Amino acid sequence: MNFKFLILLFLFLLTASCIDKDLFKGEDPKGGEYPGKTELSAYEAYLYPFGNEVQSPTFEITVETDGTMDLSPITAEIPSLKYNKTWLFLLTQDDCKHAAYSRMWAAINGKPVSDTMVIDDTTYGLFYDAAHLFLGDIPPGSYSLGKTLGSTDGAGNEVRFHFSTTLAPEWEWMHARTDVDKGFTDNYYRFFMKSGLIWDNVKEMINYGTGIAFHDVLTEAVNNADSILAHYRLSQDSILKNLNGRGCKFLAEPNGNKTYITAAKNYDLIQTITLQNGGVKLYPFQVKEDLTGMLVERYFYSPDENLKQKIQTLLTLPKEDRLAIAVGVHGTGREWVDFLTWLNDNYGKDGDDSVWFPNQEEYYEYNYYRIHGTVKTTIDKHVLNISVTLPSGKYFYYPSITLNLKGLAKEKIRTVKTNDIVTGLSYDNYVEGTMINVDCRKFLAEHAEHYVEVFEAKKTDSYLSDALYFVCQLKDSKKKESLLERLK
Repeated sequence: MNFKFLILLFLFLLTASCIDKDLFKGEDPKGGEYPGKTELSAYEAYLYPFGNEVQSPTFEITVETDGTMDLSPITAEIPSLKYNKTWLFLLTQDDCKHAAYSRMWAAINGKPVSDTMVIDDTTYGLFYDAAHLFLGDIPPGSYSLGKTLGSTDGAGNEVRFHFSTTLAPEWEWMHARTDVDKGFTDNYYRFFMKSGLIWDNVKEMINYGTGIAFHDVLTEAVNNADSILAHYRLSQDSILKNLNGRGCKFLAEPNGNKTYITAAKNYDLIQTITLQNGGVKLYPFQVKEDLTGMLVERYFYSPDENLKQKIQTLLTLPKEDRLAIAVGVHGTGREWVDFLTWLNDNYGKDGDDSVWFPNQEEYYEYNYYRIHGTVKTTIDKHVLNISVTLPSGKYFYYPSITLNLKGLAKEKIRTVKTNDIVTGLSYDNYVEGTMINVDCRKFLAEHAEHYVEVFEAKKTDSYLSDALYFVCQLKDSKKKESLLERLK
């Protein structure tokens, strides 16, 4: 036999053996393996360039008034909670669960919520990945809320709920492949639960405001702080690599193991921490320090009437006495979707709009800016000039604040202008004057344009909602007008 022919035959067989192999072996309740099928050529995970975010911005605001009032009594300050909300809700989902994407994130952002299905009298939970969603390969039984969940910025713009998810960056299963086979109904093994979130899912989640946290690390020496510390560094390296330069500064203590806390105290990149049990009760309107290293107490509530009653009781108190509701969860299903809907309908944008629901990284940064930021004002006749500096820490990604102009009603304002470092701006009345929401994220316009392009390609109501959501975060400009025109 010709030697060259043998080589070609060998190469053919080698290539053929690589076709349709599935790195994730779905569990077949009847035995065997899901053969898998890959149709990912139309999907490429997008990620906001967090690694190049602006740091320690200084921005200028020029407020021109109608000239009918004395501006000297006007004060400018950063309030305790963003958008002048009156209570704080924090939620962290532990164990890097698949459900954090296709259930909790999906519900908040108006996507299909994966649920369960019965196979041979056995109920199985079904889940999906970012590639499934983008290519329209959605598991049966998924349902839609028909809306997004969130509050507003106090000036009429939506701000969706932002929770935190823990990561497992040392585990190989975060690199698992997604198998897309739209229209294939002989089985649904491609929708069986993976070991946890994969990196593509995490990328899409953080694009929409989900925070990330350390949790378990890959060591058997879980009572050895030096070992855990070494694995924090390995985990950080993996996160930076897989999220294109975005780092992690938040620890959600796993299993009540205080050795993780000891190790975190020796790792200065971990700046905010929440505990499985114990810790400090957080009263946002009483905070007078930057919270670096503070061990924030959280509880593992069930999303039942007890949690709702706790919130309702909390809101009978003056805002200064309201404890932050800090919640830890593991698996999440329909019951948590229902709870978040209840939160939206009663205290979010479809209710009294009193809750701020950021991820813990976002709250930590905002409070850090409030404590360490500088706000200077000068007056030139009927013009109020404001200069603000926001000193950033390591791995800060939310350079945005609310600024209250106490004593100045919106009706007295003719124009509000900023320098170019400000990319997002809105303002309206609040109880004591005018609130101005300022966002300095460096790539906010590019981020919005990406979602406009996605809508132009997909032409669905859900992607239109996303595009409008991100475009409306921009300050008024020709760029914003152009993007809105493309969405008509």
